[in-house]
Amino acid sequence: MTLTSTCYPIFRSLRTMSNVTASVPRLTKSRCYSHQVLNALFRWSQDWQMLFNLGKCKVIHVGYNNRNETYYMGDHILTTSEEERDLGVIIHKSLKPAHQISQITKKANQVLGIIARNMHYKSADIILPLYKSLVRPHLDYCSQVWNPYYKKDIIQLEKVQRRMTRLIPAIRDYPYETRLKMLNLSTLETRRFRSDLIEMFKIVKEIDKPTHGLFTKAYYSSTRGHCLKMAITASRVNCRKFFFSNRITKAWNRLPSAAVESKSVMYHLKVTYQPPCYVI
Repeated sequence: MTLTSTCYPIFRSLRTMSNVTASVPRLTKSRCYSHQVLNALFRWSQDWQMLFNLGKCKVIHVGYNNRNETYYMGDHILTTSEEERDLGVIIHKSLKPAHQISQITKKANQVLGIIARNMHYKSADIILPLYKSLVRPHLDYCSQVWNPYYKKDIIQLEKVQRRMTRLIPAIRDYPYETRLKMLNLSTLETRRFRSDLIEMFKIVKEIDKPTHGLFTKAYYSSTRGHCLKMAITASRVNCRKFFFSNRITKAWNRLPSAAVESKSVMYHLKVTYQPPCYVI
């Protein structure tokens, strides 16, 4: 549920992409810098005889009014790709999480289907542990990076858990919200929100150190609330507006001082805020 340190390179790459997308006038300077970086990397690999596999080096063109510049490493032209997988997360040129969500829901449904076909006795004591250990990790992995903001994507993810609750004959005919209460489960949207808050707590307390400049401390004249409030960055496009450091800041600023100033992550798990739930 929490973000591991292996996923921080994704944060850095997505943050750079969203910044470039939101500042089109700086694209010319960005292209020149990209050429210089690629040339420096290529020379370094030759000097140290650690050559890149140029067939696996690809370019994703991101942002509006992108000229689709051609990039080189030495004399080799880098091929263009619409999406690439980085540490298990699919990065699409639109920076939307729809492709990632389609892949993980497909995988989760496949595993859930295997459970449904091979388990003859489907009680809550059997189905629930299997769901938590084999299915839900696919839906939770690195959710801080790809957390959806379109209603259709949120519903698509929730359908997997809805299907799991209907596998249990004893509670199959109850409404979805009632089935969740009987199984002591929360919606996947609530889990992603709590996961965002926990990761925010770790970054602010320097338990995890993903990158510099991910958050900017806000300085308000008002004394209401806690003293660790963060500033919300102005954004023009959705990929920046719903990026991790922007979407969670408002909820973080509204937390009580006891939750923010706590020295334990376990206290943070008791946050009772419930985001809006889309149930179909």
